[in-house]
Amino acid sequence: MPLSLLALALASFGIGTTEFVIMGLLPDVAADLHVSIPSAGLLVTGYAMGVVIGAPIFAIVTSSLPRKRALLMLMGMFTLGNLLCAVSPGYALLMGARILTAFCHGTFFGIGAVVAADLVPRDKRAQAIALMFAGLTVANVLGVPLGTALGQFAGWRATFWAVVGIGLVALAAIAIWLPANLRMPQGSIASEFRVLGEKQVLLAMLISVLASASLFTVFTYITPILESVTGVSPHGVTMVLLLFGVGLTAGNLIGGRLADWKLMPMLIGVLLLLVFVVAGFSYTSRMLVPAVVTIFVWGVLAFAVVPLLQLRVVDKALHAPNLASILNQGAFNFGNASGAWLGGAVIAQGAAYTFIPWVGAAVALVALGFAMLSQRLDRPAAVVA
Repeated sequence: MPLSLLALALASFGIGTTEFVIMGLLPDVAADLHVSIPSAGLLVTGYAMGVVIGAPIFAIVTSSLPRKRALLMLMGMFTLGNLLCAVSPGYALLMGARILTAFCHGTFFGIGAVVAADLVPRDKRAQAIALMFAGLTVANVLGVPLGTALGQFAGWRATFWAVVGIGLVALAAIAIWLPANLRMPQGSIASEFRVLGEKQVLLAMLISVLASASLFTVFTYITPILESVTGVSPHGVTMVLLLFGVGLTAGNLIGGRLADWKLMPMLIGVLLLLVFVVAGFSYTSRMLVPAVVTIFVWGVLAFAVVPLLQLRVVDKALHAPNLASILNQGAFNFGNASGAWLGGAVIAQGAAYTFIPWVGAAVALVALGFAMLSQRLDRPAAVVA
């Protein structure tokens, strides 16, 4: 891996850790701050909505900045946000700090994905994007389980202090390893926003929303599901989260190769499998070994769609790849927020935890339908050509 891609992957590792580790710490945060589990789950929603709101704002703020300077600024904000999380005395300030941290997320990944694609030959673009996002998935292999274990041992604030350290190291790596002469986006930011009028770009972003919503409807509440339904101990939950992270990492790298091969057929195939696997978790969650196997396969499929959808958006937004890439990160995180809210709303209505996977599968089925529509809309253009 080129050192420039490694720097981006390291930054994405820190961002992924702070985004996902809260799921493993929900019971600890809820107990310490005297709030309910669904209320603690809103910390996931708040972060995701921070990404959604921050993406277009910081797309404008960073549009005229050199790419390296923009990435350094965003990582500085990320580190500050986690510092505030670590020292937050109550729920309200913690929520505000999470939202501040999230503001940099979408823009960092949006700019970083385009930068990564520009650093390699054209036929390796999706794999380069996948390598950058590998930091996000490795966060689920190392960052989330270790962060969860650290939070359970030394208190949840210790986890955020550790993420502050990761942010400082990532800042140094970007400053040292990323080239200064990165390609700047062409044209004005106002003209780039016209990409939102393109049907295929909007469809790709909608699929991103739905794919993420399917994941977070269930994954936000994976700790209480494993503890109360599967009967896994808190230590066992850490091990299962580690295995899930291995699945995410494998799926991300597989998705990069699939996207460089046959993008839309592979996207449709992965979403179809996702529907069956998530629905099956409603049954397999009751037994330890089937539950663990399902969670691993689910992780592979859930993140195989990320490079597929990111490249789809960039390809369809030829005149505004930076903005489209940034906004697609907002789309993913709007899905995260929607899924976390949807799962919490279903639980609040008194539904059993085993019902939640059915909701996630239904959302994935809708995503599959839109992916098939998008592929069908491609065909007339292919015939004319």
